[in-house]
Amino acid sequence: MRVSGYGVVALGVALSVVVAGCEKTQEITNKGGDTPCSEFTKQDDNTQHITVRKYLQQDDKTTSTPDDQTVERAISAIGLMCKVQANPDTPIRNADLSGILVPK
Repeated sequence: MRVSGYGVVALGVALSVVVAGCEKTQEITNKGGDTPCSEFTKQDDNTQHITVRKYLQQDDKTTSTPDDQTVERAISAIGLMCKVQANPDTPIRNADLSGILVPK
């Protein structure tokens, strides 16, 4: 089976639309700060980034998007809290991010 150059381009565009659509759906349905530790620790890196960005925006009540460095530090803090926390149902919003994201 031969595929023309246009067919390959069309397939690439279609895949990009599907992937972008899935990520947008993830952003809409994601629980943000209400995500329990048990769910957060099972998420892949991309989903954790979406979850933490949404949580930080919910927490700040702003529309500004947190920078990547802030998100990475928050993911580390939340991951540590979830490992130490005895209750897997603890929402990630209970992570103490003060002093980690902004020096006290």
